Amino acid sequence: MHPLNGSNYGTLASVLANSGGVPLKSMPHVVGLLGAVIGRAPISAVEKIYTNAQLKSSGDMPPPVFIVGHWRSGTTHLYNLMVQDDFGFVPPVATGLPWDMLLLGRLLKPVIDRALPETRYIDNIPVRPDSPQEDEIALANMSPLSFYHGIYFPKAFDHHVSRGLFFDGCAQSEVEEWQDTFTYFMRKLWLQQDRKRLLIKNPVYTSRVKMLHRLYPDALFIHIRRNPYEVFESMRNFYAKLFKQLALQPYDHVDIDEAVLSVYERIMGLIEAQWPSIPEAQRVEIAYENLDENPIEELERVYATLGLPGFNFVRPRFEAYLRSVAGFEKNRFDYSDKSAALVEGRLGAFVEQGGYKRPGR
Repeated sequence: MHPLNGSNYGTLASVLANSGGVPLKSMPHVVGLLGAVIGRAPISAVEKIYTNAQLKSSGDMPPPVFIVGHWRSGTTHLYNLMVQDDFGFVPPVATGLPWDMLLLGRLLKPVIDRALPETRYIDNIPVRPDSPQEDEIALANMSPLSFYHGIYFPKAFDHHVSRGLFFDGCAQSEVEEWQDTFTYFMRKLWLQQDRKRLLIKNPVYTSRVKMLHRLYPDALFIHIRRNPYEVFESMRNFYAKLFKQLALQPYDHVDIDEAVLSVYERIMGLIEAQWPSIPEAQRVEIAYENLDENPIEELERVYATLGLPGFNFVRPRFEAYLRSVAGFEKNRFDYSDKSAALVEGRLGAFVEQGGYKRPGR
């Protein structure tokens, strides 16, 4: 099942119209996507009416907690740890069926649960029905502005990545429409998660912390960093795996190394510029390496800095989760001289800033 099965007609039609067409071998997939979207349309319309009625009487949503950081920087590990506390999060059903998660999603949950892969495509992290997901795939089903559309349709990779990550070339009305879609999804997710305070993880938001702070003035932000050498090699694997699994067009022309380097430079530059605009009491930055070596101590620091309650109460759950993943085997990569030269040539400032060293040195 392709993720776009959960989109709406407007999103799918817009993305198809701006992606340069698909080869004949992918046409059955596209026909299947259109069938799924059109077939669900009446149910989605009913759910929208139901959702709006629920939201009118639901009161104010608590300010979310956002986990940001470049892909492959440990955001998922931190997310999996923190949801051991009593946060609301993005479950697989909300990712796959964002328009239909409250009604049809409830009915189809057993089917969706059985269809989940045993592990994530890009690494060996187990996927379970209660595994927290990032919300970008959900939003890619609700808006044409998502970098995932560049993975689904790599013929238009640069177009979708620049618009989906940085809103390049977007009219103000398009940005405002994305914001409306995002806040609607957040409130709907809040309902689905029994009105618990939401914990949201999405690397895309690393470049949007100022926008998110404007939308949610009392939100909390956790930024996790990791050695750029590690991130670069892991991102190569990220793109290779996702293209193979999800691309509906050929992707041999995509310069993955350049995509990783240019996006890293820009995203990390943006968060450095925007981070000071968030009040100090609402933000904390951690290093993946510290979280990996001393997870409980780092979590305690995060809770103390942000004023999150109940650390001592939930600590046994954190420790139990850590024991459950103690045997997890991380992806291993070969850090060649060529790769090191690329990182040092383009990302040297970030390497020096964090005091990082090439792995194995």
